[in-house]
Amino acid sequence: GNMKLAKEMISSAKESGADFAKFQTFDIKRLKSGPWDTDGRREIYEKAQLNLDKHIELKEYCDKVGIGFMSSVFSIGDADLLKQVVTDYVKIPSMESRNVDLINHCSENFNKLLISTGTSTWKEIKKSVKSLNHNRYSLLHCVSSYPCNFDVVNLPRIHDLKVINKSVGYSDHTQGVEASIISLGYGVDYIEKHFTIDNDLPGRDNKFAILPDEL
Repeated sequence: GNMKLAKEMISSAKESGADFAKFQTFDIKRLKSGPWDTDGRREIYEKAQLNLDKHIELKEYCDKVGIGFMSSVFSIGDADLLKQVVTDYVKIPSMESRNVDLINHCSENFNKLLISTGTSTWKEIKKSVKSLNHNRYSLLHCVSSYPCNFDVVNLPRIHDLKVINKSVGYSDHTQGVEASIISLGYGVDYIEKHFTIDNDLPGRDNKFAILPDEL
């Protein structure tokens, strides 16, 4: 929820060589009941939620420093908000990788979909992209563990995903950058990493996010 800090991170990501700064687009009102109601996550989500004005402010700052702006969407309502800001790229997070309605809606409103495949089976992945144009999406290999242990990253899965679509990326939740570097040998088009300017900042994912020198 700290826009000043967000802009510092955007600038640092740009200076460190990133092509995009990616955010998350969600509305706390659409969050179903779950363990996050009692373990502190709901409070984090309430602070982190970005309204339309904040999306526009961050997009304009990305334009100013010369880095792409991208976001993950978790519902059709989120996609409708995001398309008021940007329509080139959109990210489908792993937890929504079986949400065919959302995926098809995004295909109608955005030029390129990056679809993380963590939490999905092989059959589910094929079903989710069945109606998509191959040129309009990329599958991101992902193991949905936070952080992900190096012995289960399963990078050869990237070759399997290329059977479904030639364009494949890697969403890396390991600590450090070794897995991402190795993934380059598998011919990935995209690499996604959690990024921070200080590992001591609040937030669960921040502990295993990479720093500017690692990026």
